[in-house]
Amino acid sequence: MTIHTIPQIGNVLRNAVVFDFKNSREKMIDAELIPAQVEQLIDLLDGRKINYALVNGIALLTYVEGRNTQDIDLIMALPSLTKLPEINIERQDMYFVRGKYGELQIDILLTKNPLFSKVEKDYTTTKQFRDRDIRCATVEGLLLLKLFALPSLYREGSFERVGVYENDTAALMYAFKPKMEPLFNELAKHLNENDMIEARKIISDIETRIRRFREASK
Repeated sequence: MTIHTIPQIGNVLRNAVVFDFKNSREKMIDAELIPAQVEQLIDLLDGRKINYALVNGIALLTYVEGRNTQDIDLIMALPSLTKLPEINIERQDMYFVRGKYGELQIDILLTKNPLFSKVEKDYTTTKQFRDRDIRCATVEGLLLLKLFALPSLYREGSFERVGVYENDTAALMYAFKPKMEPLFNELAKHLNENDMIEARKIISDIETRIRRFREASK
């Protein structure tokens, strides 16, 4: 599952909105605009020569199946964002920006965060989406982002997001068997000691689940 078209990305986002019955009927109807808006956004990014990398839900779908997401996630430098006045910024802090392009929800991880910058620089690969190439996070880059976020999600008591991020992590580890120690070495530069302990515990639990599954499916 390595080649996706831009309309397929748009369809993933649209379907996630349409089949989330918590959304209003108006939002579900407006979701039909999302596939075209995805293409328009990529055109803007390419046309203005903006450096970015696709991460999280949509990027994960280039590696494993079954992920559902209602937004598109990018790593980008803050100065680059100023070249995109078409994005309506809804919320912004030091490392994150949340905005909308039409009906398309966009989450931007800013390279001011050292780990996000590291992923954008050293943990990306080029994927073919329709008739263009797009930089996406590698398996290792996605795992770094998930493990960076998970300890704080536990502290916040964000049960639903913890479940999604842990499942993403487990799916990548099961499918690709990445070497985790180099990732822990990188994470140690960005997480405190307690968060590193939590990250290692999360991976240990996932590895146990994967071993149990592999043994049961023999």
